[in-house]
Order: sequence, then structure tokens, then C-alpha cells
Amino acid sequence: MASNDEELFFGADDEPVKDEVDNSSVEDAAASDKASAEGGETQSKETEPEVKAEAGNADDEDDDDEDASADSSEATNELEARYMNLYAEYDNYRRRTQKEKDNLYADAVACVTKEFLTLIDNLDRATEGAKKADEDSLDKVIQGMELVGRQAQDTLKKIGVEEIPAERGTKFDPNLHDAMMHVDDEELGEQEIAMVFAKGYKYKDRVIRHAQVQVAN
Repeated sequence: MASNDEELFFGADDEPVKDEVDNSSVEDAAASDKASAEGGETQSKETEPEVKAEAGNADDEDDDDEDASADSSEATNELEARYMNLYAEYDNYRRRTQKEKDNLYADAVACVTKEFLTLIDNLDRATEGAKKADEDSLDKVIQGMELVGRQAQDTLKKIGVEEIPAERGTKFDPNLHDAMMHVDDEELGEQEIAMVFAKGYKYKDRVIRHAQVQVAN
């Protein structure tokens, strides 16, 4: 009896013939797998240089970043040094100019005071003379005070200080005069000075004190 694993066929002479297994498809599949494997190895070998090239580019980028960072740090340090030098120069300039300003102010005060020392001396003498004066010497006291007043005006002129014009009938100027009160006066025109309460003074174009006046109409 024939085995179950083998299928028998009967030919013309009735002899059993074994079926031959067709292995062509298996061989074709094996050849295809081999070709695929070889192609994969070839592709892998071809891509390896690209990976290495990419790694090399990354190293170059890291080096560039380090160089840029070093350059930036050096530039920052240079700017810092320049700033500190500039600040030191400015501080020295500020101290020097402040000292010069203080010295200039002190010199101006000393100069003005020196001009008034003689005036103060004469004023003291006039005061002592007035204390000893009697009715007969009253005129001399008045003359002495007037002399001191004129000397004071001369001293002011020496240092460049001028009296602001503010006589009766002078036109009122708010830039030079300070109106203390108003009064009706038929003898004067509108906005004219009627009386002076305190003289005003100016240095060049700068008003030191406005003249205090009474304004008419």
C-alpha cells in the first residue's frame, strides 16, 4: 500500500510514478532575499560617509559657536573697560569744574566785599559823628550821609550794578518795576509811576531787585 506522503499516478504501463516537487518558486524567493540583503548592505555602506559628514558639520558648528562666544566676551570686556575709563574722566571733570566754580564764586564775593569795605568804614564814621552832633551840626550829618550814599552808588557801578530808572512820571514796566499799590493822580498819565518805595537794581540784563513803586491811574 502506498504511503500517505506520496501521491501515486499510474501511467500507460501501470507503474506508479512519484510526483516531483517544484522548487523553482522557493529558489526564486531565496535569490530575491539574497539580492535584497546585498542591496541593503550596499546602501548602508553608501550612507555611512554622509553620517560622518553630518557629524563633522556639527563639530564645525560647535567650533564656530565657541569662537563667536569668545569674540562676544572680548567685545564686552573692551566696552566695559572703555565705559570705566570714560566714567573716571567724567568724574574728574565734574570735580574739577565744581572746584573751579567754587573758586570763581569765592573770588567774586571777595571782590565785591572789598569794594564795599571803604563804604562801610565811612558809614561807621558818619554814624559816630551823628551821635555827637547837635542842632548846629545837623546839616553836616546830612551831608555826610549823602556822601556815603553817593559812594555806595559808585561802588555798585564799579561791579556793574545799575539802578533801575523809577522816577515819578516814568512809565511802569512790569519787567523792571513791582507795583505795590495804585492811586488816582490827575497830574500823571495811565500806568505811570507816582512814587518810589524802594529802588531797584540790575546787573546787565538781569534784574537783582525790582523797583517797588506806586502806579497811577
